Amino acid sequence: MRQIILDTETTGLDPKQGHRIIEVAAVEMVNRRLTGNHLHRYVNPDRDIDAGAMQVHGITPEFLQDKPRFADIAHEFVDFIQGAELIIHNAPFDVGFLNMELRLLDMAPLPSWCDAVTDTLAMAKALRPGQRNNLDALCKHYGVDNAARTLHGALVDCELLAAVYLALTRGQESLSIGLETRSVQADQAAARARPKPVLLPASGEELIAHASLLEAIARESKGACLWGGGQEAV
Repeated sequence: MRQIILDTETTGLDPKQGHRIIEVAAVEMVNRRLTGNHLHRYVNPDRDIDAGAMQVHGITPEFLQDKPRFADIAHEFVDFIQGAELIIHNAPFDVGFLNMELRLLDMAPLPSWCDAVTDTLAMAKALRPGQRNNLDALCKHYGVDNAARTLHGALVDCELLAAVYLALTRGQESLSIGLETRSVQADQAAARARPKPVLLPASGEELIAHASLLEAIARESKGACLWGGGQEAV
């Protein structure tokens, strides 16, 4: 099972107002284990960044001046996420921006490249209704160390979200392990309950009677008896 923990940072809140992606990170997880394989790129948006957004992520237009455009990393990005399940916190936000960037390049939308999109914010709200479920709150709740997160950053947030996602879904993992354990125990119990077969060897008279029967079948079938060869070996 290949999953990609994904996050973006942007110039503002709404792609419909012309805001763009300025950072994208994707961290690979296979069978619930981080592989160390990741994609992390800063992107020059060719536009200003809202002051409120800069306060959140600390990325400035000056820092992005020499960075590639999204067009320069688009194919690398879709190749990396190809066929995986995407794990995103507040998925509609990131998916909306990524679809906008892909649309500007006449590329297929995000669902065409990935297997599925899972929104951890929606998962957290279902598990913790009425509580704060932003990434910092979830880190605190599940004991994930987020001391390095002084500002929002796509790569750091992906790594934190990976730990939060594993905590959110740990019950599913425990259930699976429990079912496997019960299945093994049931198989072992069935094996213990099954009686050992009793071998009863044929008597000499029974072997002679069996041989006579095979000879009669051979005569009636004009040599087409299938068990004749086996009888010679008895």
